Amino acid sequence: MIKAIKFASIPTRDQDRALAFYTEKLGCRVVTDAPMGPGQRWIELTFPRAETKLVLFTAPGQEAMIGGFLNITFMADDVVATAAELAGRGVEFVKPATKEPWGTSAIFKDADGNQFVLSTP
Repeated sequence: MIKAIKFASIPTRDQDRALAFYTEKLGCRVVTDAPMGPGQRWIELTFPRAETKLVLFTAPGQEAMIGGFLNITFMADDVVATAAELAGRGVEFVKPATKEPWGTSAIFKDADGNQFVLSTP
Protein backbone atom coordinates (compact mmCIF):
# COMPACT_ATOMS: atom_id res chain seq x y z
CA MET A 1 0.00 0.00 0.00
CA ILE A 2 1.11 3.55 -0.67
CA LYS A 3 1.92 5.32 2.60
CA ALA A 4 2.90 8.83 1.60
CA ILE A 5 4.47 11.11 -0.97
CA LYS A 6 8.23 10.73 -0.58
CA PHE A 7 9.13 14.07 -2.19
CA ALA A 8 7.93 16.75 -4.58
CA SER A 9 10.38 17.93 -7.22
CA ILE A 10 10.84 21.65 -7.85
CA PRO A 11 12.47 22.58 -11.17
CA THR A 12 15.24 25.16 -10.95
CA ARG A 13 17.68 26.96 -13.25
CA ASP A 14 20.35 27.53 -10.60
CA GLN A 15 20.55 24.93 -7.86
CA ASP A 16 22.82 27.04 -5.62
CA ARG A 17 20.45 30.02 -5.75
CA ALA A 18 17.44 27.75 -5.15
CA LEU A 19 19.20 26.05 -2.24
CA ALA A 20 19.90 29.43 -0.62
CA PHE A 21 16.25 30.47 -1.07
CA TYR A 22 14.77 27.31 0.44
CA THR A 23 17.18 27.12 3.38
CA GLU A 24 17.60 30.81 4.22
CA LYS A 25 14.11 32.13 3.44
CA LEU A 26 11.80 29.13 3.94
CA GLY A 27 13.79 27.40 6.70
CA CYS A 28 14.37 24.04 5.00
CA ARG A 29 17.11 21.66 6.13
CA VAL A 30 19.36 19.79 3.67
CA VAL A 31 18.92 16.00 3.77
CA THR A 32 21.02 15.14 0.70
CA ASP A 33 23.27 17.17 -1.59
CA ALA A 34 25.07 14.81 -3.99
CA PRO A 35 26.25 14.83 -7.61
CA MET A 36 23.60 13.57 -10.05
CA GLY A 37 24.88 13.42 -13.60
CA PRO A 38 26.73 16.11 -15.50
CA GLY A 39 26.20 19.60 -14.11
CA GLN A 40 23.45 18.71 -11.62
CA ARG A 41 23.09 17.63 -8.01
CA TRP A 42 20.37 15.77 -6.14
CA ILE A 43 19.37 18.27 -3.45
CA GLU A 44 16.76 16.90 -1.05
CA LEU A 45 15.30 19.19 1.62
CA THR A 46 12.86 18.90 4.47
CA PHE A 47 11.09 21.23 6.85
CA PRO A 48 11.62 20.85 10.60
CA ARG A 49 9.05 18.43 12.07
CA ALA A 50 7.77 17.41 8.59
CA GLU A 51 8.00 14.13 6.70
CA THR A 52 7.51 15.49 3.18
CA LYS A 53 10.69 16.34 1.30
CA LEU A 54 11.42 18.72 -1.58
CA VAL A 55 13.94 18.02 -4.32
CA LEU A 56 15.62 20.88 -6.22
CA PHE A 57 16.24 19.11 -9.51
CA THR A 58 15.23 19.59 -13.13
CA ALA A 59 15.06 16.43 -15.19
CA PRO A 60 16.56 16.78 -18.67
CA GLY A 61 13.93 18.08 -21.10
CA GLN A 62 11.78 19.58 -18.31
CA GLU A 63 13.33 23.06 -18.31
CA ALA A 64 10.07 24.61 -19.61
CA MET A 65 8.46 23.82 -16.24
CA ILE A 66 10.70 26.34 -14.47
CA GLY A 67 8.99 29.56 -13.43
CA GLY A 68 5.35 28.54 -13.55
CA PHE A 69 2.62 27.73 -11.09
CA LEU A 70 3.34 24.38 -9.44
CA ASN A 71 0.62 22.22 -7.94
CA ILE A 72 2.34 22.18 -4.57
CA THR A 73 0.61 23.72 -1.58
CA PHE A 74 2.52 24.44 1.61
CA MET A 75 0.56 24.37 4.88
CA ALA A 76 0.78 26.66 7.91
CA ASP A 77 -1.52 26.97 10.91
CA ASP A 78 -1.37 30.77 10.70
CA VAL A 79 -1.00 31.81 7.06
CA VAL A 80 -1.16 35.55 7.83
CA ALA A 81 1.70 35.39 10.35
CA THR A 82 3.75 32.97 8.22
CA ALA A 83 3.33 35.13 5.10
CA ALA A 84 4.41 38.21 7.07
CA GLU A 85 7.48 36.38 8.40
CA LEU A 86 8.45 35.10 4.94
CA ALA A 87 7.89 38.53 3.34
CA GLY A 88 10.20 39.94 6.00
CA ARG A 89 12.86 37.50 4.78
CA GLY A 90 12.43 38.75 1.21
CA VAL A 91 9.96 36.20 -0.17
CA GLU A 92 7.79 37.77 -2.89
CA PHE A 93 4.04 37.24 -2.60
CA VAL A 94 1.94 37.54 -5.76
CA LYS A 95 -1.28 37.15 -3.76
CA PRO A 96 -1.39 38.34 -0.16
CA ALA A 97 -2.90 36.24 2.61
CA THR A 98 -6.65 36.23 2.00
CA LYS A 99 -9.33 34.75 4.25
CA GLU A 100 -11.95 32.71 2.41
CA PRO A 101 -14.88 30.64 3.72
CA TRP A 102 -12.77 27.48 3.32
CA GLY A 103 -9.60 28.88 4.95
CA THR A 104 -6.76 31.33 4.39
CA SER A 105 -4.25 31.25 1.55
CA ALA A 106 -1.51 33.26 -0.14
CA ILE A 107 0.66 32.68 -3.22
CA PHE A 108 4.43 33.22 -3.23
CA LYS A 109 7.35 32.86 -5.66
CA ASP A 110 10.70 31.17 -5.20
CA ALA A 111 14.02 32.35 -6.66
CA ASP A 112 13.15 30.86 -10.09
CA GLY A 113 9.66 32.36 -10.23
CA ASN A 114 7.92 29.07 -9.39
CA GLN A 115 4.64 29.90 -7.65
CA PHE A 116 3.21 28.03 -4.67
CA VAL A 117 0.13 28.28 -2.47
CA LEU A 118 0.51 28.73 1.29
CA SER A 119 -2.70 27.56 2.96
CA THR A 120 -4.29 26.65 6.25
CA PRO A 121 -4.84 22.94 7.00
